[in-house]
Amino acid sequence: MGVYFLAMSVNLKDLSLEELEALIAGLGKERYRARQIMRWLYGRGASSFEEMTDLAKELRAELSRTARISSLASLAEERSPDGTRKYLFGLEDGNQVESVLIPDDGRLTLCISTQAGCAMGCRFCLTGMGGFARDLTAGEILDQIVRVAGALEPGERLTNCVLMGMGEPLANYDRVQGALGIMASDLGFGLSRRRITLSTVGLIPQIKRLFAEGVPCRLAVSLNATTQKVRSFLMPISRRYPLSALLAACRALPLPPRERITFEYVLIQGVNDSDADAHRLTQILRGIRCKVNLIPFNECPGILFRRPQEKVVLRFQKVLMEAGYLTIIRESRGGAISAACGQLRGRITGS
Repeated sequence: MGVYFLAMSVNLKDLSLEELEALIAGLGKERYRARQIMRWLYGRGASSFEEMTDLAKELRAELSRTARISSLASLAEERSPDGTRKYLFGLEDGNQVESVLIPDDGRLTLCISTQAGCAMGCRFCLTGMGGFARDLTAGEILDQIVRVAGALEPGERLTNCVLMGMGEPLANYDRVQGALGIMASDLGFGLSRRRITLSTVGLIPQIKRLFAEGVPCRLAVSLNATTQKVRSFLMPISRRYPLSALLAACRALPLPPRERITFEYVLIQGVNDSDADAHRLTQILRGIRCKVNLIPFNECPGILFRRPQEKVVLRFQKVLMEAGYLTIIRESRGGAISAACGQLRGRITGS
């Protein structure tokens, strides 16, 4: 699955600061111009070189001949009664991805996509049912933030970003890493590490690399089962990276002080919501500094699983809390507009 390029000219949003500095130096200009350009791209949402008025006309003209500024096509916006907003963006090759803006207790969190479609095939998620087309470029990942930030209402400001939309972020590691660097940079979006969360199904080598390279984000692991048999049924990736190996890798991660891994657990009626599952979860998480997000399954057409009764969810939480685990029941927002966890689809044209 190759990355799609519209033209031979370089997309500036695909470049790190160092790469942009090298480009500018290659044009015979001062390297500090790269910082000016990045502020225009991300701080001010510039979509053309002509907007960059503190650059000389000669440099703007040269840039227009050798580079371009990508911009996702805004195709639709839906609003849920709970305040959630879902955005549909068109890519240059005809594929589409979705992003979700979630207001919650003074925070404004943007959930972004990292792939067009998903190849993981988790049985409880609609995204993978549409197939997988390709990885998003760093520019396409960042463009979701640019476009949503530009559409905010007066007084609104993005406070958090989660890589939990369409796709598996760690399967697109290099481009996601580049995008995360700009999200955290003062020249980009200036989000601190604690305000960026990356969710993964559990690609063990990439998880280890994430921490070894100090990528600025917190880790959330989609767990969803307490036995290898059930997890392999729900999440085919568990056949490649078994539950025991995933937990061992998480146990060994060099977490920064006061930071925890978040384990996401989608509760599915009759599949993984028993008292035995709850007690087993308290055992398999021993030795891992973590918290647990319980997510009652979001029912949707095309998936036959059912949501557990509220008393089952509360009982499951109680077992974990009594064992000393911070456990939060996450009621997914945006269900009225198919924007809840596991409901994003977009449109996939193929690889």
